[in-house]
Amino acid sequence: MGLSVNTNIAAMNAYRNLATTNNQMSKSLERLSSGFRINRAADDAAGLAISEGLRSQIGGLTQAVRNTQDGTSVVQTAEGALSESTSILQRMRDLSVQASNSGSLNTTATGAIQKEIGQLKQELDRIASTTTFNGTKLLDGNFAKAFQVGANAGETIAVNIGSAGKGMDSTGLGVNGVDVTAVGAYTVGNAGAGKVSTVAATGAANATVTITAAGTDTFSGAATGITPYDNLAGSITFGGKTFDLSSVDYSTIVPSGTPATDGAAALAKLNTAAKAALGLTTDPFLAASSTTLTFKVADAISGFTGAGGIALNAAGTTNPSSQEISNATATFTAATGASNAITAIDNAITSVSSARADLGAKQNRFEHTINNLNTTIENTTASESRIRDTDMASEMTKFTRTQVLTQAGTAMLAQANQSTQSILKLLG
Repeated sequence: MGLSVNTNIAAMNAYRNLATTNNQMSKSLERLSSGFRINRAADDAAGLAISEGLRSQIGGLTQAVRNTQDGTSVVQTAEGALSESTSILQRMRDLSVQASNSGSLNTTATGAIQKEIGQLKQELDRIASTTTFNGTKLLDGNFAKAFQVGANAGETIAVNIGSAGKGMDSTGLGVNGVDVTAVGAYTVGNAGAGKVSTVAATGAANATVTITAAGTDTFSGAATGITPYDNLAGSITFGGKTFDLSSVDYSTIVPSGTPATDGAAALAKLNTAAKAALGLTTDPFLAASSTTLTFKVADAISGFTGAGGIALNAAGTTNPSSQEISNATATFTAATGASNAITAIDNAITSVSSARADLGAKQNRFEHTINNLNTTIENTTASESRIRDTDMASEMTKFTRTQVLTQAGTAMLAQANQSTQSILKLLG
């Protein structure tokens, strides 16, 4: 290669290498000072896209943990209030049992018990109406919310407290009408309520119990479906066994929208419970008309026969024994307000306990969700770090190398710039 003054190839080469080294050292300084391997898309385009997606997940998961913790707080608030509601219902039950002891209580004492029950019902209503979380009522029967417990759409846990339009107040729990001083619904002598008539067995006729619905209630074919069955109270004694009319649970019947269908389902429930309690093999209850329910047994007692009813003895004599007449006689005993109250309160306690159990299960689920989210956050953060963060030891090694190369390059550039001085000797 010839010697020239205008073009110093050696200097240009040294400058190019020095510029490259300076650029590398600048990037190393940026990575070491920021802690990130990727500071701009040009550093690693694919890595940037992946890491940004991971960052979105981490941010969403972190917020989901806070959301789930809020869900736990909501559940704890509701369950704490229901715990006190349970205590109130237990006290109401104790008072109802006390009021049932009519042998030692007069009307004044029963009235005093009812006053306390009235106050307790008001407190149930107050708890249901004032238990809130961030301004949202929890126990009014309208709380049906979803908590976002994941980073992506649709990752939710639903919490329902009570059911639509049926809160945890005295009305929703079915104890608003509890009155230990009253006579039970559908019993003889209860003004404005349904009537019950009984027919004793004789040598020629079978015993029956006829219950007449009150007001507009109907047992079949008309407007109210299950309601009159829910209101049945009192007990029927037959064949030496007793069946409590209020003990039947109709809550599992899903309303069909057709009253006759609902009434038939309720009648089936009533017959199933009566057969189990009285040891019968045939359905004893018949909805004789839309407003009348009749208890009449056929072939129910061993030794008695007869289609459509019970003949008082197998021989068909007209002079049965008093024991046979007693066994074949269905008798009705009216329920008192206190005994009805015990049944209603027991159902309310079951409802509240079920709601509390559901809330407890949701709280446990939330806690497991939080544990899972924290584990996922940790693993996702580690993945994002491997892509985005600087390996400080490796980067420091690179920086040291580029620093040495920069110093060497600077020295060589100076030497290259001086190399053309030798041409002056040729000119001299």
